[in-house]
Amino acid sequence: MTDTTHTGTGTRTGAAQDRVRPLLRTRQVREFTDQPIAPADVDALADVARWSGSSSNEQPWRFIVIRDAGILRRLAETCQPQTRPLATATAAIAIVLPDEKERAVSRAYDEGRAAERVLVAASMLDLGGGVSWIISDARAAVREILGIPADRFVRTIIALGHPTEGARRPKSAPGQARLPREQVVFEERWPA
Repeated sequence: MTDTTHTGTGTRTGAAQDRVRPLLRTRQVREFTDQPIAPADVDALADVARWSGSSSNEQPWRFIVIRDAGILRRLAETCQPQTRPLATATAAIAIVLPDEKERAVSRAYDEGRAAERVLVAASMLDLGGGVSWIISDARAAVREILGIPADRFVRTIIALGHPTEGARRPKSAPGQARLPREQVVFEERWPA
């Protein structure tokens, strides 16, 4: 017997859906208040990043926790609009990766896993997180700001903070934030 039912809108209800609700409610936050994050919360988020899975458990990333407002604002200026969340963030975690062209895909996969887990953990702490993407043209500037060695680079910085009221408001009408389930989830094989 299952505890999940389908409704006409593609919405699912039940105990399993309730347990995964934190994942369903995690979203990108790009505007933060000036209220600082408790140091224990930042430390917890850094540990979530550190404990993320990686290919063959290689743990290729290193994480730089940034709390200095001046550094955050300098990073925000590196490649707008992709770094906009850093303009108001009160903390951030930069994901530093080895610059290995032959491992680019697996490293990107590991990076994505860590970033998503930090976003989910921030949401669970009633904080917000937003991914700031460092385009290749801006990576040298970020490397200099953060003192990163030449054999490593940063592509993702997760901006963190307390979301503004505007950032907490839904951006889509109810039921329109995602495509209907029947358009994206198929059973057993691609539909005919």
